[in-house]
Amino acid sequence: MNISTLKKVFVGRPLPTAQARHERLSKRTALAVFASDALSSVAYATEEILLILVTAGTAALAFTIPIGIAISFLIVVVASSYRQTILAYPQGGGAYIVTKDNLGTLPSLVAGGALLVDYVLTVAVSVAAGVAALTSAFPALFGHRVLLGVLFIVIIATANLRGIRESGALFALPTYLFIGSFFAMLAYGYVRWLFGWETPPPATTMHAMHNVTLFLLLRAFSQGCTALTGVEAVSDGVPAFKPSEARNARIVLSALALILVTLFMGITFLARHYHVTPMEEETVVSQLARQIFGGGLLYYEIQAVTMLILVLAANTSFADFPRLSYFLARDGFIPRQFGTRGDRLVFSNGILILGGTAAVLIIVFGGDTHALIPLYALGVFVSFTLSQSSMVRRWLVRRDEGWWWRAWLNGLGAATTGLVLLVIAVTKFADGAWVVVMLIPVLVMAFMVIHRHYDDVARQLSLDGYGGPPPIEHTVLVLVGDLHRGVTAALRYAHTLSPSARAVYVELDPDKTRRLEDKWGKWGLGIPLVVLSSPYRSLLTPFLEYVNHLLALGPNQVVTIVIPEFVPARWWQHLLHNQTALLIKGALLFRKRVVVVDVPFHLED
Repeated sequence: MNISTLKKVFVGRPLPTAQARHERLSKRTALAVFASDALSSVAYATEEILLILVTAGTAALAFTIPIGIAISFLIVVVASSYRQTILAYPQGGGAYIVTKDNLGTLPSLVAGGALLVDYVLTVAVSVAAGVAALTSAFPALFGHRVLLGVLFIVIIATANLRGIRESGALFALPTYLFIGSFFAMLAYGYVRWLFGWETPPPATTMHAMHNVTLFLLLRAFSQGCTALTGVEAVSDGVPAFKPSEARNARIVLSALALILVTLFMGITFLARHYHVTPMEEETVVSQLARQIFGGGLLYYEIQAVTMLILVLAANTSFADFPRLSYFLARDGFIPRQFGTRGDRLVFSNGILILGGTAAVLIIVFGGDTHALIPLYALGVFVSFTLSQSSMVRRWLVRRDEGWWWRAWLNGLGAATTGLVLLVIAVTKFADGAWVVVMLIPVLVMAFMVIHRHYDDVARQLSLDGYGGPPPIEHTVLVLVGDLHRGVTAALRYAHTLSPSARAVYVELDPDKTRRLEDKWGKWGLGIPLVVLSSPYRSLLTPFLEYVNHLLALGPNQVVTIVIPEFVPARWWQHLLHNQTALLIKGALLFRKRVVVVDVPFHLED
């Protein structure tokens, strides 16, 4: 099975460009594609709050619900703000585009770099959390969490390489199963609480509260703000919706915010009511489900859908990272390859880079969710703040109908997300956020260097004011190491390029030189043979000196070097032969006024 056949099996047959408009998403499918990241955060956001508060004693967990309410308010503000962004940018209102349009290039690159970092971390954190849900139910798998994480990333990347619509259909069922299962668990948990069907742990199990400082509460709040990651994904992906794109995207974003707040606050309240405390070997959701349902089938169903939604939450990043990469590549800030659609009408290079980078993070951090969380959320709040600030400027400048209340709404969003950004940066800095703080400026500088290169290439290739190419004084050389059928074919080809072509042989063995000269009179096709002496048995040094001598004859000298090369029938047979031709081509690659032509002679099997 060759590579092309293998690619068709895993990725699918190529789709024509005209098929692109049929690859759009309905509202139901789009909710699964773009909302899985945000919805999945309810499985670990409450746990991250508890992890910080419990350090001050279990009695400090009383602050869980007030912090949860504050985060829920933030979710509503951000979602409402992004509804305005979708309305203003129906062609796709990602932070990069909105910021570039209103605040300029440099702020937009900051937003773009922050989002790229966040998308990579989203994949790593979501998959690691999904594996944690699996190992909570099956502790024997705990030692294999890195391997499981990498395997899940490979599966999701492969699904996305098949195309947006196919990946959306694949992920829709687990997403809705997760929503239904969690609503059922919360409903049953509330019924048990209201009717007193269970007895919460006695108060004596609670440890005294100590050292509850403002900094501690802010740390818990910042950890819980991971619940907001993914909210911006809908506005980034507006072009992927079926018409009317903006209307459908706004409906999906509203539904997402409503479901997210309900699930997040439901889990936060019940975790407090059942006095759940975080444990290394078992997640908070697992403990909650075990107390509500016991250890039966429903418990394992909750763990299964939690694992699925957490793993598939990475799909949101696989939908948005390639699209953002396309915009950056289109504007010349990252390599052009990111702007090319693959066989299945998706930006394949972006998908592969995202999957590979996230897999490396899983390996480096040992698949530990809590080790990755401190790096998380900072990037997305940078993009939140810049995007909403850009929208404020847009309303103030354009003054469209209703501009004043739209500016107020986006201003509230910018102010709140900016404040949260400051809190996250300060409280998480020592825990690892400094990596992201340093990485974003490095990315911005890389963007600028790449853009400068593309501008320089465009300037040098431009025909504006160009007087035409200079005249060429052409010399054709055929580099030979022996005389056989492949060499005679190259000699014939060189003669068609120039009647004055000559062959060049570097002498490493005088006896071999005499044998070559004996055959040359019969099979050399009348082309003169130049023999270069090499007392130190170096092939490249005397040949490059000869080429330099020819180039020094004048500024318009161009040397074409024809290299005969026989090609074995099997790939493994290449290993049995010297790669001299490859070495020569590498040495001549960056030389000006030198053209290298390879004349292959294919051997039969």
